[in-house]
Amino acid sequence: MKKLFLLSISLLAVVACQTKKPAPSDENSAEALPQFKNEGNPLFRDAFTADPATLVVGDRLYVYTGHDECFEDSVGYEGMYGFNITNWLLYSTEDMQTWTSHGVILKPTDFTWGDSEAWASQCIEKGGKYYYYVTCQGKDEYNGKCVGVAVSDSPEGPFADALGKPLVDDKMTDNGPRGWWNDIDPTLLTDVDGTTWLCWGNGNCFMAPLKDNMIELAEEIKEIPLPKYVEGPWLFMKDDNYYLVYVSMGPGRETISYAMSKSMRGPWEPKGEITGMAENSFTIHPAVVQFKDKWYFFYHNGNLELNGYKGAGGRRSVCVEEMFFNEDGSIKFIQQTEKGVAN
Repeated sequence: MKKLFLLSISLLAVVACQTKKPAPSDENSAEALPQFKNEGNPLFRDAFTADPATLVVGDRLYVYTGHDECFEDSVGYEGMYGFNITNWLLYSTEDMQTWTSHGVILKPTDFTWGDSEAWASQCIEKGGKYYYYVTCQGKDEYNGKCVGVAVSDSPEGPFADALGKPLVDDKMTDNGPRGWWNDIDPTLLTDVDGTTWLCWGNGNCFMAPLKDNMIELAEEIKEIPLPKYVEGPWLFMKDDNYYLVYVSMGPGRETISYAMSKSMRGPWEPKGEITGMAENSFTIHPAVVQFKDKWYFFYHNGNLELNGYKGAGGRRSVCVEEMFFNEDGSIKFIQQTEKGVAN
């Protein structure tokens, strides 16, 4: 996601932007949905994508992403280099090699309180329903970034606002150093006792359990202290260990670090970096998933060239690598590659 100090980045990396928005692709029937082969990283090449989030349903892996776009007549909050993240896209696969593009599944304006900026998200299943937690800009009485939740009977949507207001808004958390956009990048994990936990935040890492209805916080919001924490948390479990992967600050650009715990209530022990900076992108964003006995690490870089337009900090592209663990449960360092997991 964006950083306030990105406003000072040189515009030398800017390339020409589109003047017309592409036609929406979410009106395709299930039979007509486009498919493509995994050709390595970047993984998705039909659109600029960012902030991947994963969900396994049966034999299918779903990857939800933001959609980076760039238009000469709509330069974006951060200027000509982009960060027009206009909606959320969905991709799926049964084998990591053949992928289906489901197109646009939700927009910020599908929420009555939502205005713009489809930032990071995650979908989770609970009780046969699929709850999609997203970040977008609030309007009217909701100042700054908010975490909203939409619900569907299918991981592919259609999704509808489950609450009628943000689940988390700017008035509920300490602004800290990031000000009005602390409340971004939701991640969720359902614990072995059935409790679903929500974690989010830029500059501050916030956490709270949800009530069983999935649309209310069950306890007071707590802050998790993590070294070099920036944003983009991602929760997962493996064996008896809990993992909190997050975007950390490296030497001038973002990297990915993590912490481990034996309980969702902590304490969380920092373990250091698991991958370095993304190519051609100030930002990077993690998602971790186990799918068919293998573990995968999704992220984004800025290496895709699409329709004659080069990638950039605001025109990013989702990638994936296989992920491995040491005997003590710690994560082995992940090298970012062009091959990814392509056969």
